[in-house]
Amino acid sequence: MLSLLRRWNTLRNQVLFVFLFVMVIVLCIVSVMTFRPISSMLQDHTEHQIQQVAVEANGRFESLYEQINMVSKLVTTNQNVQNVLLRKYYNKPVSFNERQELKGIVNTIQANSDGISSFELYTTELERVLPLDDASLSGRLNKEWIAKADEARGRLVWIGNDPTDRNYFLAIRRVNLMDHHYSTGGYVLVSMYRYYFQFTNPQPAQETDQYSILLGQKMEMISSNYNGPLANIIHHPQQMPIVNLEDQQYIMARQHSSVTNWTVLILTPVSALYRSIDVLRTGILYAGIIGIIIFFICSYLLSTIITKPILRLTRTMQQAIEGPLTVNPEIHAVNEINELNSTYNQLVKETNHLIQMVYEKEITRSRSELKALQAQINPHFLFNALDALRWSLEDRNQEELAEHVIAMSNLFRYTISRQDKDEWVILQQEIRHIHNYMEIMQMRFGERLHYRIDMSDEVSRVRIPRLLIQPLVENAILHGAGNKKRDCTVSMRVYPDSHNTLLHIVVQDDGPGMDTKTLEHIQQAMRSGGIVHSADADEGEGSGIALSNVYQRLRLYFPDQTDPLRIESRLYEGTCISFAIPIENGD
Repeated sequence: MLSLLRRWNTLRNQVLFVFLFVMVIVLCIVSVMTFRPISSMLQDHTEHQIQQVAVEANGRFESLYEQINMVSKLVTTNQNVQNVLLRKYYNKPVSFNERQELKGIVNTIQANSDGISSFELYTTELERVLPLDDASLSGRLNKEWIAKADEARGRLVWIGNDPTDRNYFLAIRRVNLMDHHYSTGGYVLVSMYRYYFQFTNPQPAQETDQYSILLGQKMEMISSNYNGPLANIIHHPQQMPIVNLEDQQYIMARQHSSVTNWTVLILTPVSALYRSIDVLRTGILYAGIIGIIIFFICSYLLSTIITKPILRLTRTMQQAIEGPLTVNPEIHAVNEINELNSTYNQLVKETNHLIQMVYEKEITRSRSELKALQAQINPHFLFNALDALRWSLEDRNQEELAEHVIAMSNLFRYTISRQDKDEWVILQQEIRHIHNYMEIMQMRFGERLHYRIDMSDEVSRVRIPRLLIQPLVENAILHGAGNKKRDCTVSMRVYPDSHNTLLHIVVQDDGPGMDTKTLEHIQQAMRSGGIVHSADADEGEGSGIALSNVYQRLRLYFPDQTDPLRIESRLYEGTCISFAIPIENGD
């Protein structure tokens, strides 16, 4: 074995291997330096194309919406429509012939517009003028849409799906009487074909390799070729995130319209995004392999005539091992040797450059760690400021406000504190947090809000997930005291079962409650993981995400429970929310 090594340990072989080593290093550096900017450029170009598709689709839907807006405005400003509604406004009769003539005018406008199925005209008393029957607008729509039309003051209000036919969309617009100081003269209900708001390429995603989704103002589905759940992608905070759908990664382009308040989502497979990058990577790899093979052959033929210059270069490289990398002085030899010397010098420069880059990255990382430590100090400034405010209020004999500041400080401290180490807390801490929260809420609702907490001392040390009960109490206050003009009482009971194995927690209010249909809707949305919306909830009343959040957390912490969160409610009597968790005694 040793004799074989000595036989191959020749200057020619050494030069050959050194040449190959230098060649591989150079190819790697060149490949990395070439691949990164080109792949970044290809990726940016592909992402720009995806975003451009979303922008173009959004522009198309804005154009379609503006067409509907302009055509409906032609109807509301038509002189015959104005005259008929003005007569209705003064309770003057309108003959059948006049209504027939009005129908012909509206039908003419409809015939010259695309996408509109029909126009329905109603008076301020919600009586139908067109079509020629006795139906009323209140039987057609919820009153909240009529109120929104009044708030829009004549602008087009998008309603969405037609409750009587899923093949149509509805929009409503208030008619302002121009000859009567723009008073409310009635309403125009616009019915539009659903296919009018389809994407230009509505084929299934299996054929287009892409998902196209159009969402309305409340993130409801208007048009899509994707039938799966959207809860994990609708409210994604990133601009172009990568999401997982059906065991495949997609990059999502989002475009929001300021005209319609609609949102266009375009989901393209990540594999399509990196297809060109894979081609580039394969080309560089093949080019490197071919370059190494050619260089090996040439080096083998020329290494027999390389002696002294190579030894000199070898000594220089050996010196570089013991100290810093230095450039080898210029030598006078054949072109191949000069090229090798130049290549080595280039390698030294690139290596020194990489060392400098690593040094700068270490400095940047150190600065980032310092900023992270500084960010941890910020909450202490908040607590110190609240503590100073408390003492200032007590010096001014503002005892009640000082107590509120103490409650707010405790509430912040409980919420902002790190949860990675204390995700579970004892029940007594959670109840203390609820007391602080209720004290803050009493500042808002005053004497109208009353609360009662019934808990025995034997369960005060039971450990539960942090912030599990407070969202339910908050929900009871907002939908109880928030929707009730008289006094409202929010009560909470905590008690163990007869076997002392389950802890029952019940949050109840005596607010307005819900009917059976609304309750079923909330339960279905909560179990499906979506945002809970009440059918009769006013705008700004809350998204209802608290119930869904608690429900999902209970399923995560206690997977053995099939239906962990129970809701009971009766209209005008109040709502009761309860759940049970296994008892684990605290320390």
